Amino acid sequence: MAQCVQSVHELIPDSFVPCVAALCSDDAERLARRNHLSFAELLRPFTRLTSEVHMRDPNNQLHIIKNLKIAVSNIITQPPQPGAIRKLLSDVVSSCQPADGLVANVFTAGDYDLNISDRLIKASVPWYSNWKDTLKEMKESSLNTATTPWFESYRETFLQSMPASDHEFLNHYLACMLVASSSEAEPMEQFGKLSQEQHRIQHNNDYSYPKWFIPNTLKYYVLLHDVSAGDEQRAESIYEEMKQKYGTQGCYLLKINSRTSNQASDEQIPDPWSQYLQKNSIQNQESYEDGPCTISSNKNSDSNLLSLDGLDNEVKADGLPNNFRAHPLQLDASSDPSNNIDGPDHVKSASSLHETKKANPGIIHGACLTLTDHDRIRQFVQEFTFRGLLPHIEKTIRQLNDQLISRKGLSRSLFSATKKWFSGSKVPEKSINELKNTSGLLYPPEAPELQIRKMADLCFLVQHYDLAYSCYHTAKKDFLNDQAMLYAAGALDSDLRSALLLEQAAHCFINMKSPMVRKYAFHMILAGHRFSKAGQKKHALRCYCQAMQVYKGKGWSLAEDHINFTIGRQSYTLRQLDNAVSAFRHILINESKQSAAQQGSFLREYLYVYKNVSQLSPDGPLPQLPLPYINSSATRVFFGHDRRPADGEKQAATHISLDQEYDNESSQQWRELEEQVVALVNKGVIPPNFHPTQYCLNSFSDNSRFPLAVVEEPITVEVAFRNPLKVPLLLTNLSLLWKFQPKDSSGKNDEEVKELVTSEPEMIGTEVISEFLINSEESKVARLKLFPHHIGELHVLGVVYNLGTVQGSTTVDGIGALPGCHTGKHSLSMSVRGRQDLEIQGPRLNSTKEEKTSITYGPDRRLDPIIVEEMPLLEVFFIHFPTGLLCGEIRKAYVEFVNVSKCPLTGLKVVSKRPEFFTFGGNTTALTPLSPSASENCSAYKTVVTESASVRTALASVASAADFGIGTGSQPEVIPVPLPDPVLLPGASVQLPLWLRGPDEEGVHEINFLFYYESVKKLPKIRHRILRHTAVICTSRSLNVRATVCRSNSLEDEEGRGGNMLVFVDVENINTSEAGVKEFHIVQVSSSSKHWKLQKSVNLSENKDAKLGSREKGKFCFKAIRCKEEEVATRSSEKYTFADIIFGNEQIVSSASPCADFFYRSLSSELKKVQPSAHTEKQSTEDAVRLIQKCSEVDLNVVILWKAYVVEDSKQLILEGQHHVVLHTVGKEACSYPQKQEPPEMEPLKFFRPENTAVSSRPSAEQLSSLIKTSLHYPESLSHPFHQKSLCLVPVTLLLSNCSKADVDVIVDLRHKATSPESLEVHGSFTWLGQTQYKLRLKSEEMHSLQLKACFVHTGVYNLGTPRVFAKLSDQVTVFETSQQNSMPALIIINNV
Repeated sequence: MAQCVQSVHELIPDSFVPCVAALCSDDAERLARRNHLSFAELLRPFTRLTSEVHMRDPNNQLHIIKNLKIAVSNIITQPPQPGAIRKLLSDVVSSCQPADGLVANVFTAGDYDLNISDRLIKASVPWYSNWKDTLKEMKESSLNTATTPWFESYRETFLQSMPASDHEFLNHYLACMLVASSSEAEPMEQFGKLSQEQHRIQHNNDYSYPKWFIPNTLKYYVLLHDVSAGDEQRAESIYEEMKQKYGTQGCYLLKINSRTSNQASDEQIPDPWSQYLQKNSIQNQESYEDGPCTISSNKNSDSNLLSLDGLDNEVKADGLPNNFRAHPLQLDASSDPSNNIDGPDHVKSASSLHETKKANPGIIHGACLTLTDHDRIRQFVQEFTFRGLLPHIEKTIRQLNDQLISRKGLSRSLFSATKKWFSGSKVPEKSINELKNTSGLLYPPEAPELQIRKMADLCFLVQHYDLAYSCYHTAKKDFLNDQAMLYAAGALDSDLRSALLLEQAAHCFINMKSPMVRKYAFHMILAGHRFSKAGQKKHALRCYCQAMQVYKGKGWSLAEDHINFTIGRQSYTLRQLDNAVSAFRHILINESKQSAAQQGSFLREYLYVYKNVSQLSPDGPLPQLPLPYINSSATRVFFGHDRRPADGEKQAATHISLDQEYDNESSQQWRELEEQVVALVNKGVIPPNFHPTQYCLNSFSDNSRFPLAVVEEPITVEVAFRNPLKVPLLLTNLSLLWKFQPKDSSGKNDEEVKELVTSEPEMIGTEVISEFLINSEESKVARLKLFPHHIGELHVLGVVYNLGTVQGSTTVDGIGALPGCHTGKHSLSMSVRGRQDLEIQGPRLNSTKEEKTSITYGPDRRLDPIIVEEMPLLEVFFIHFPTGLLCGEIRKAYVEFVNVSKCPLTGLKVVSKRPEFFTFGGNTTALTPLSPSASENCSAYKTVVTESASVRTALASVASAADFGIGTGSQPEVIPVPLPDPVLLPGASVQLPLWLRGPDEEGVHEINFLFYYESVKKLPKIRHRILRHTAVICTSRSLNVRATVCRSNSLEDEEGRGGNMLVFVDVENINTSEAGVKEFHIVQVSSSSKHWKLQKSVNLSENKDAKLGSREKGKFCFKAIRCKEEEVATRSSEKYTFADIIFGNEQIVSSASPCADFFYRSLSSELKKVQPSAHTEKQSTEDAVRLIQKCSEVDLNVVILWKAYVVEDSKQLILEGQHHVVLHTVGKEACSYPQKQEPPEMEPLKFFRPENTAVSSRPSAEQLSSLIKTSLHYPESLSHPFHQKSLCLVPVTLLLSNCSKADVDVIVDLRHKATSPESLEVHGSFTWLGQTQYKLRLKSEEMHSLQLKACFVHTGVYNLGTPRVFAKLSDQVTVFETSQQNSMPALIIINNV
């Protein structure tokens, strides 16, 4: 069991005490009434004797009685009804509850830490005076066991309120005090009347109640004297008369009221009555769950009205009070006599009313009594007990013992015959099945069986337990033999008693040496259920809450749901609405395993309770709702308007939207683009306070700073909901909850608005979604908008909505595609309004040592935007923008820029990582048509009609790279938009042409455009804005162009200058006809270079137009010459010479837009790939290498312009485009089509470091071979008369040309001979005559000729290319030498004449 205040040895003598009746005259009651007490209540604190008493048993043995206590009560003639007794017991248990705010009583049982907060014994336990010491002892006890004071209160009240029965005598009256006042006219006559009344009540058959122990009841006469108002001599005289008539041991003079009530406030006298009266008051307080209750009066209330405190007793004609007419537990005549407290609507007993009146804290008890009066009362009780009651009890025991001996022929003493009874043969007890219902069997009062029971009970009352046990055992056998079960045991069972005992059983399990925690919890659940059935809802709630500690978090979800559901219902019944909401909330937020129907029931119960809670404080703050779940970290915030849908051929920029998934790589690319344009605007430096523009904030973005939003531009918050239940949830009137701090234009707080605004549409407009349905176990997002109309600080707190269920449906299909858009077709069964906060935890900090060693989170301010002043807002539309192109195809589209704000914008630029994809045209762009439809059948190029020429010669023109945005120090990726006016006014729109060129590589390409613009008015917080667009282009293969440049063997051109080159171009049609392309026409080949230009075509074919079908290849050869030196000298280094070789009658001006634009953009992208050489210590050596390398470099670029004939939808279209080939090195092939690099083969791992990792600075043989150019001039054939002259001498001129810009030392060695067998077989042998070695110094680009002679001795074909040429830079110590042989053989034919 739970820990109790009293032990068993203390409980028994304190609960079973001798009962004494009190019958008072009206005057006597009036004297007691001056102290706000009845006479019986006046004696109650003093009914325990302070000393031991003695008596002798039937064997004349001395028996000691310790702590004897008597019970004095008024005579009540009407027995209490069982329903009233049950009501009293229920009230006692209800009134005794664990106090709030107690220190938790936590003890460990196995793996459980149980918190039992009911370690309490209230001051309302009068049967133990040292309760405070007990509490202190319990608090300091190491056992730390829980207490259940309500069980002890129930036990005491149960024992005290048991009605007197015919088979039990413990609560039968043993004596009666007859009390009269000394102030009465004839006190002795009054005593006579009281004696007659007592006799009439006891022996008249009209009264079956109360019960009297024996017919000859002890009568004790008490004369009550008022010291402050009465005549003391008269009282003494009357008392002397009483002693003569009743004897000194049968009467007593009790003096009280030694002071007047006016003196009560002068001196503080202890109030020993409060704890006893408070007990009754607490036990009978108004029921907490039933509300106010009215008491119906009896039909004869005028004559039978009872005031149980003795203050309002009515007096009959004979002067005797009628306060013994009704029992305190008597119910009204109008109430149901079988009233059961199992239901929640039972009626309170009359005692509730009068005891509540006694509990009035303003009433002072014993106000007219002094401490001397207290001692007199205590002395009176002792005198009554010593001289009257105990001798009467001792005499009665002897008489009963003598009667039993004489009637049954037993031995002289029952006590001496105990051994014989127990050692002799036992009477076999009958089983339960053999026992019959003998409720009709009655014993007469003089029956020996009842006399034995009387003697047993009487011995029990005076603590003579051995003799009492002997009598009980004898009576038991007699009753069982007679099958008198009502006499064998009383029965008064109920749900309440079951609950109390189940709870005690639970405490037994928990207090075992090895605590059985689960059994404890199970029995607490059973006790809670019984408490609930008995109407004890507070105790039921307490039991369930204590059991919940065991079941919680153990995976027993169904048990948890049941307990939480019961806790919720009990809390709601007790009007603990917050606890009820919390309990139902736990059912809903856990991952429930209940069926859909059960979950729907739980949800409806929660909504019903929650609705009642909200009605109590309709103007209070909205409480938190548990459903649906909100994933706060997945909340996304978008600043700006939604993207406009496409309108025909007009397509809006993609920009940013909530429909786009976050991509880290893409986000980094946009960041780099913005940094690039910001650096350009700020003269190459990124400002220190620069932060990338973030239009969409999510869990991946940097949310450590307050985001900036522009006034009059919407803010969209995407909230992620999840419905964990198997029933649909319908949210209505869904909107955002926010607060706003307005500021003025200077950024200071607006002094006019003192508090944060939470519901001002003039400040912040709020979008409301009328219906938002979430199906069972569905995750869904809602997009809610705010419209700021004033600058300031905005804080989005959460969402507010009405939560309800759809009537008559567990799942709903066919929801609209647009999130949050519903038509109101769903009917709500019940809904409540509440809120959920959006609380987002920031990222964990991990920068400093302190942050790494602790768990610290940074801020996340995505929901706290700062509203700034109005900014310009740009919208971009693309017209006739293609989705598919051929590689290299040129297409003309249009782009429209619209300022949709009220602020002008300027500084419009676009930045892209792929500038070679598009162009707005350069400064030389001709006027374009005003609308796209005007150029449908026109070429995208600028064309000029030319006359037909038999020889295809080049038409040259000059253009500057700066005209196309490719100047020195510029960034080709950042392109200013050529608006007619640098400022775009509010509401204005501008349409510009946009040329596009398909990327050279086939496939799908995503090309990012970032438009940058600024406000004319410079704002401190936002300096610029951006607009994003991602174009998706699918390209198909078209042509593959390969080109090679070689030096011409001819040292002089028509103008006498050397250094001519030949350009070989191979064009292949690699299109597979999937795009409907029939054939390609090469319409023009152009060149662009600072130093070279194409001069003419050397093709032998006379076809003017080169056609290439599928998989066909065409070869072209062009002669390239250097530009004139004076042209190069007077021209800026950024000037390029364009030369066009036309294959038709129409010239495409390659130096104009868009041909030159795309050429310069492709050239800049190629130049980006060339990394500058690093500075090293061997700078002089590297300079020498660089000079040698420059000899083989050439900056000639070739542009192939073509047309493609495409059949699409039975309609022929002409597409046009261009390919670029950049020639860097002589003899090295270049290609327009990007070659896929084969992955290198895996090399074996090397576990050592190479000794020499430095890159060799020695030039390659190929580079050295281009340092000096050689050429032999000789007659191709010669006839010589060998029969006349045996030696044939042929003059040969060796031309040496320095191809570098530095002085070169040259050595010519003529001693070289061909050594390979092939050369010997094909070519004959000859000899050089004269000087065999020459040493020369050639200046920069100098030409020198040597006159040589070759000697032949017979006819044949000879190769004159045998001289060896060595060269080195003149100013270098290190000599780089290599053979400078001509790659072409120099053949001469010698004939004989």
